[in-house]
Amino acid sequence: MTVRKLRLKRAWSQEQLAQFSGLNIRTIQRIERGQKAGLESLKSLAAVFEIELDELLEEKNMDNSDKYSEEENRVIEHVRDIKGFYSHLINYGVVMLGLFIVNFITSPDYYWAWWAAFGWGIGVISHGISVFEVYSFFGADWEKKQIEKRLGKKL
Repeated sequence: MTVRKLRLKRAWSQEQLAQFSGLNIRTIQRIERGQKAGLESLKSLAAVFEIELDELLEEKNMDNSDKYSEEENRVIEHVRDIKGFYSHLINYGVVMLGLFIVNFITSPDYYWAWWAAFGWGIGVISHGISVFEVYSFFGADWEKKQIEKRLGKKL
């Protein structure tokens, strides 16, 4: 298993792993991205994960050690999409709050900020529907059919 998989298996954050191993968090991030790790760093990680150093060394020498299965890649991508949606939603809330404050201060008789809230709100709702697959017009099945159509073979 890669360092990332070992860490996630134990439900540790990168910060926790850095603390347990005595390594810098940047070192943990660098190792998880597949960059070369020093022998001392690998020894620390092996001790924390309670595995032999050879297991980590063999992993680093294997060509496919940093590759994820198709299922894992799909789940990772979905989690990134969810994170992107929540980031979008928070940005929407903060900016709309700011716009309504500016609107109230500059022209309290006419709330023009509703127009921005409505327009951007449609985008946020559309993003949420897409990410959480409430209605999936262009979902995984559609993508698979389009790929098969363009490749001329079944997946």
